[in-house]
Amino acid sequence: MEMESVNIVLFDDQAWNNLLPLTFTKPVAELRVGITTIFEKWVNHLDVFNEEISYLTQLHLSDQFVLKLEEVNLFINGSVLPNENLIQQISALKNGDILFDDKQKVVIAFKSDITDRKALFEIINGIPNEKAILLEKENEYLRISELRHIFEYNAQAIVSDFESLEQVAINFDFFNNNMIIGNEDDISVMSEEDISHVCFNTEGGPIYIGQGVKIMEGSYIRGPFAICDHSVVKMAAKIYGGTTIGPYSKVGGELNNVVIQSYSNKGHDGFLGNAVIGSWCNLGADSNCSNLKNNYADVKMWRYPNMDYVSTERQFCGLIMGDHSKCGINTMFNTGTVVGVSANVFGAGFPPKFIPSFAWGGPEGFQTYKFDKAIETAQRVMLRRSHDLSKIEKNILKFIFEMTEKNRFWEKTVV
Repeated sequence: MEMESVNIVLFDDQAWNNLLPLTFTKPVAELRVGITTIFEKWVNHLDVFNEEISYLTQLHLSDQFVLKLEEVNLFINGSVLPNENLIQQISALKNGDILFDDKQKVVIAFKSDITDRKALFEIINGIPNEKAILLEKENEYLRISELRHIFEYNAQAIVSDFESLEQVAINFDFFNNNMIIGNEDDISVMSEEDISHVCFNTEGGPIYIGQGVKIMEGSYIRGPFAICDHSVVKMAAKIYGGTTIGPYSKVGGELNNVVIQSYSNKGHDGFLGNAVIGSWCNLGADSNCSNLKNNYADVKMWRYPNMDYVSTERQFCGLIMGDHSKCGINTMFNTGTVVGVSANVFGAGFPPKFIPSFAWGGPEGFQTYKFDKAIETAQRVMLRRSHDLSKIEKNILKFIFEMTEKNRFWEKTVV
C-alpha cells in the first residue's frame, strides 16, 4: 500500500529490553520473523525504499542505525508486524495524533513535529490522553515483544510474507526432480541451484526458497518453511514447520520451529527446537537443545528486565542465542537456555540456563572472554563471509561487554 510522502521512523519501546540478548546489537525491527525482517516488512507494505525509513533506538546503536528527522515525522512501533488494515489506520494519522492499543497499552504509531529524543520516548512509553486514537478492536496484528514470540509467530509470519511477496518460481526443473507432497503453488523457488531428491511437504504451509540456496539430497522439509538467500541445507536434514533459515546460513540435523537470523551455522547432526539463533553464531557437531522439561511443566527463562528467571507459560521453549556466540561439539543446552552475545560455551554436561555475554567456559564454570580475543574471533568469522567488523560494530560490542560487567550478570549464572 503506497503511503503519502512522509518521513518514517521505526521506534523501539519496552520490547527492546524484553528481547535481549537478541537486541543488544540491533533495533527490534532488524529481527527476522517469517521470511523477512520486520524492517523489510514495513518497506514492502508501505511501498517505500529502505533509505526512507530510519530508527529511533538505543543510544549505543544510534551510530549504526541512524535517526533521520524532518519537520513532521511518522513514528511506527518497530515490534509490530504490518498488515493492510493497520496501515490504513496509520495512514490516516495527522500531526499530533497517537494510535494506541488500549488492550495491550502500547503506542502503535504517532505523527509528530517533536524532534527531542527524551520527549519522543515520553510519548512512546507513556499512556496517551483521552484524545488518542484507539486501535480498532477488529484490527488484529502480531507484535514481537517477548523472545518466545519470534518462534511462536514464525509460522504465521511465513504464511503472511509468502502471500505478500510477489515472488515467481524460476527453477522449473525443481518440480520434476523432487518429491512434492501438497500443492506445488505453495512453493516459491528463487534459486537456480540444482536441488534434487528432496521431499517437500506443503500440507502444513508454504515453502520459500531464496536466491542461491542449496538443499542437499535426502532432506525432508515441511512447511511453513523459509530459507533465505545463499543458505545451505546439508544432506539428510529433517526440518519441521515454522522454521526460517536466514541468509548465508548453514543447517543440518533436525530442526523444529527454529528461527536463525543470518550468517549462522548449525551444520551437523543434533536437535534444535523452539529456538532463536542470532547472527554470526556457530553450533558444534552433535549439539542438542532440550525444548521440553521431563515433568512437562512450563519453562522458565532468563528475562533481562527482571534480572531473573520468569515463567514463559509455555511447555515448549528451547535455546535463545545472541549474536557472535558459539558452542563446542556435543554441547547440551537445557530447556529455555539464554546465551548472551559473544559467548563461547563448551564442555561435558549441561551449562547454566543463563550464560552472560562474553562468557568463556561451560558446566565447570566461566571466566570473562577477553574483549580483544572476542573481537579477533568476530573479525576472523566475518572475513570468511567477505565482511569486515566495522569500528561502529566494535563500539557496540564494547558497550555490551562493559554493561555485562557493570550489571554483574555473572552472579546469576545458576541453573
